Amino acid sequence: MKLTVRTVPPRAAWALEQAGIHPLLARLYAGRGVTRADELDPGLGKLLPPSALLGAEQAAALLADAIAQDRHLCIVADYDCDGATACAVGLRGLRLLGARQTSYLVPNRVADGYGLTPAIAERVAATGANVLITVDNGIASVAGVARAQELGLQVLVTDHHLPGLQLPAADVIVNPNQPGCSFPSKALAGVGVMFYVLLALRSELRRRGVFSREAQPRLDTLLPLVALGTVADVVPLDANNRRLVAQGLQRIRSGHMPRGLAALFAVAGRDWRRAATADFGFALGPRINAAGRLADMAVGILLLTSDDATQASELAATLDHINRQRRSVEGDMDERARELAEALFAGSSTPPPALAVFQPDFHEGVVGIVASRLKERWHRPVFVFARSGAAGQSGTLKGSGRSIPGFHLRDALDLMAKRNPDILSTFGGHAMAAGCSIAEAQWPQFQQAFAQVAGELLDAASLTRELQTDGALPARYRRVDLVQALQGEVWGQGFAPPTFSETVEVISQRLVGEHHLKLRLRHQGEEVDGIWFRRVTPLPRDAHLAFRPEVNEWRGQQSVQFVIEGQATPAAQAVRS
Repeated sequence: MKLTVRTVPPRAAWALEQAGIHPLLARLYAGRGVTRADELDPGLGKLLPPSALLGAEQAAALLADAIAQDRHLCIVADYDCDGATACAVGLRGLRLLGARQTSYLVPNRVADGYGLTPAIAERVAATGANVLITVDNGIASVAGVARAQELGLQVLVTDHHLPGLQLPAADVIVNPNQPGCSFPSKALAGVGVMFYVLLALRSELRRRGVFSREAQPRLDTLLPLVALGTVADVVPLDANNRRLVAQGLQRIRSGHMPRGLAALFAVAGRDWRRAATADFGFALGPRINAAGRLADMAVGILLLTSDDATQASELAATLDHINRQRRSVEGDMDERARELAEALFAGSSTPPPALAVFQPDFHEGVVGIVASRLKERWHRPVFVFARSGAAGQSGTLKGSGRSIPGFHLRDALDLMAKRNPDILSTFGGHAMAAGCSIAEAQWPQFQQAFAQVAGELLDAASLTRELQTDGALPARYRRVDLVQALQGEVWGQGFAPPTFSETVEVISQRLVGEHHLKLRLRHQGEEVDGIWFRRVTPLPRDAHLAFRPEVNEWRGQQSVQFVIEGQATPAAQAVRS
């Protein structure tokens, strides 16, 4: 692994310090491109205005008319955490703004496949709905939107995924990534897009005299859900997204959140008073996602819309149980997928530029997680496939892919489709994550085409794992209070949590739980505990490590420990980026 140290512009760090920001935070923020203190202002007044989002005002007019006419609004959600929170935000927000007839429908990952299909449109029409609203999907649903309109439904598409060559002929599309949209933040998650539509709707209702500014409903109550979905979907945390997340965290820490979120914190063993982005990404988000992977995401949506404490606790316990099942299925699949991947480069110490694996008994609900594990293990673009269980898709494989910097996964699939029109049945996604479906008979051709495109587009530098760090951690900052303050800041995709790197002395090391390396280190002359998860290989006495400081609590005592993220290879000691 190559460790590089972020460049910190001295003038920016100095300016942040002069504005009253702690010197360590000033250094961390400056290294992530922040140059002025007002960029860190989490105030709602700093959010980008909804009027800048193409289609938001038209969507607001459509929804305001529907509410005035007491029409039935049905949300079609995606089956991940972003989709579930977007659906919950939509349902809660529309009700706050006066909608009396609201419902939702979420496709089953296995039985229905992804997005607004013609069959899903028919199920929505059968409910008696008048308006169909997609959240976190729909931008690629050309046939589904067309069928919905044939059935007399108005269609509002809210999405954030990259569009294909043809847009659906919806009544209104709201997507910051659609052609012609100049909204400065292209990184909104699906839940963020729906929240912005609600902001625009509230403005439209004010304009129509339904509410005054003083008596209007409080949409900021939805921000805890917006924060959860934004972090869980791993979208880049640009300044606008950081404000959304910061506002959500602020409300959670003061105890103002939906019953379902409080119940999730409880079953995950996390303290909502110290809520952090890591709780969303590693505790709450996976429990919501588990429902969509192995069961029915309706359980997750019901939890997030429940105002009954007893019901919320029961639903959270159900999600926790499903998540334990997911871990078991994932563990078995991960082991087999590793064996299949290793067979692709047997006899070589270096993996090929890309990896694609398939096993007939793989569960399609967890292929994305397993692909992410393989990507982390070998630093290669990865696709993992399973047989589709969707009705009418016999003989179809569904694949989920994860990528590395320098390899845009959706663009790679697009190139493969242009070169080999018969390989891909459907595909879509982002730079770092994408999905596709293929005929099982095309599996060998997919493997070959994927490897060929990766071999052409990836060079040796891209195939070398690189971790950006913040350099050495001064011993005076290795304090519980300061580390807790760091953990309370908004970190995530595109705004990485603090990771430091330097040479430490390994005093002792032992395996715990069979898969983790427990360490005692000497850091700048003082001893500190460390742990390296999923590492079994012993370290040398002097090791150049990348680590995150965290607060460990044991028997009521708190101390700082280092969570090891990587080790510089001898030929790749840390260099300035």
